[in-house]
Amino acid sequence: MTASPEETTFDLIVIGGGAIGENVADRAVQGGLSVALVEAELVGGECSYWACMPSKALLRSGAAVRAAQNVSGAREAVTGQIDVRAVLEQRNSIASNWSDDGQAEWVAGAGITLLRGFARFTGPKALSLTDARGAVTQLTARHAVAVSTGSAALLPDIPGLAGAAPWTSREATSTQEIPARLAILGGGVVGCEMATAYASLGSKVTLLSRGALLSNLEPFAGERVKDALLALGVDVQLGASPTSVSRDGAGGEVTLVVGGTELVVDELLVAVGRTPNTGDLGLETIGLEPHSWLPTDDTMLVVGEDGAPLSGEWLYATGDVTHRALLTHQGKYQARAAGDVIAARALGKRLSIEPWGAHVATADHESVPQVTFTDPEVASVGLTLAAAQKAGYSVRAVDYEIGNVAGASVTSENYSGQARMIVDEDRQVILGVTFVGQGVAELLHSATIAVVGEVPLNRLWHAVPSYPTLSEVWLRLLETYGRDTSSF
Repeated sequence: MTASPEETTFDLIVIGGGAIGENVADRAVQGGLSVALVEAELVGGECSYWACMPSKALLRSGAAVRAAQNVSGAREAVTGQIDVRAVLEQRNSIASNWSDDGQAEWVAGAGITLLRGFARFTGPKALSLTDARGAVTQLTARHAVAVSTGSAALLPDIPGLAGAAPWTSREATSTQEIPARLAILGGGVVGCEMATAYASLGSKVTLLSRGALLSNLEPFAGERVKDALLALGVDVQLGASPTSVSRDGAGGEVTLVVGGTELVVDELLVAVGRTPNTGDLGLETIGLEPHSWLPTDDTMLVVGEDGAPLSGEWLYATGDVTHRALLTHQGKYQARAAGDVIAARALGKRLSIEPWGAHVATADHESVPQVTFTDPEVASVGLTLAAAQKAGYSVRAVDYEIGNVAGASVTSENYSGQARMIVDEDRQVILGVTFVGQGVAELLHSATIAVVGEVPLNRLWHAVPSYPTLSEVWLRLLETYGRDTSSF
């Protein structure tokens, strides 16, 4: 539904109509509140059109072909090349051809009022909304405002970079043409995934990273992904960063100077980090710094430097903008918690587990799941060995080669992968798990349950994996750790 001019006061106003903002609004409406959802671009946000969904569409065809090439019989059936145009058309379809009609229809059906335009704070619980025609409407929230504006690509301060019109993740996931030569700056998730995708689609890819690939994960994950990228023909340069960048006119070649040597490419993708979308929100009118992240407590209330909620306890934030865990699924988790809490507080009720499972957001402290959709995939949850040791836990790392389980032999003729389990020796529970290998994304939720549920190792012995599947790696990890017979 679209608001009429007089409909300018709502129980809750959500700024940002991406997946996270939609979830905040939906939970609050289910809790009995009137909610306005403000969006300046496409309803559905980054994940639907420029991140999670289109990027996986670009990756899937290459992964499927390589999987088939590693199985006799299927290998003989793979005789052609990837149809790049078909891949792009499939990606376009998954991104709804950058039309948000379907998402806007869902918003209306959920009983949420959609307001299109840019919102800026003018004071506590007060906003001005500027639409595409320049008309300004003043909005008021009775109870709360939730900021779900996400983040944008960070451009490092490299001479000439900004003027060279580099790609960010948006251009990389929405382009209609595959460049013959692509340089990628950054060895994180986006850099590694896009290097995999574009090499599969025929680009000559150069990946530049100041440090190891996927440096926030277990070291073996980045090493295995690096080896796979090299096998795809990617020129992986570690410890490398351009000292200057220039483009030869609009749409011309891009020249990077790296270690005194010129690298000439058709496009440059910058994927070195994110910055919060808070620069033009009017945060200064409510005592906050523009361009800043918005830290929160576990109910998603924005807190000050002292950790206390801001005056009045009315401002919430969810998703990337909180800088807690920059992942869509974690943002949705925060959103569900925030929507429930806002509704309960606004209606003066105690939090209840029915009918929406009201809760606070705690799972993004030490038990965040994440999949890096390279080939091999990297699936991880919880703490790495280094992070667990830094946090002061007494831990043991247990490693196992996934290729040694029976399920791997029927998945691929040359399956190679690694699993690591981080055990808290004092409590005999798992703090973290990392899998690297083909198809390991589907192993991750079992690991997430084990970590979040703090399932004791002596109970995990009774979680029998089906044979022959990759899940047998759980049994092998427990066997490698050593059986506690006193628990049987």
